[in-house]
Amino acid sequence: MGAGKSYWLVKSEPDAWSWDQMVASGAEGTGWTGVRNHLAKQQMMAMKLGDLAFFYHSNVGKEIVGIVEIIKTFHPDPTDASGKFGMVDVRAVKPLKRPVTLEEIKADPRFAEMALVKMSRLSVQPVSAENWRAISALGGL
Repeated sequence: MGAGKSYWLVKSEPDAWSWDQMVASGAEGTGWTGVRNHLAKQQMMAMKLGDLAFFYHSNVGKEIVGIVEIIKTFHPDPTDASGKFGMVDVRAVKPLKRPVTLEEIKADPRFAEMALVKMSRLSVQPVSAENWRAISALGGL
């Protein structure tokens, strides 16, 4: 958690793109395509090389399962015919030793102001350094 680094959370439905698929994409990583929300787009535009993000399984599981690194900053998303949205590229860094569930996060007052609690549907979210450390610890890191 170096100086100047920002932290994020990215969501994926595991039946569409799972942590295992993320890991299998290897060092070259993958494009985080398909984001069609303007606030999520703004979050991705703010991401810098080397920033870290929690990888969250949405809908099925509802838990943080791993950490990814931003390896390419915001650029056009080839899956967006409108040209209005973009993407970043990410690669898997490591799994959490123990997934941290949405239920746990909602029950812990330290996370009351976290976007995952307040704006739960947002697919790309900022995470404070304090919340990053606390969730990492809950996940066994």
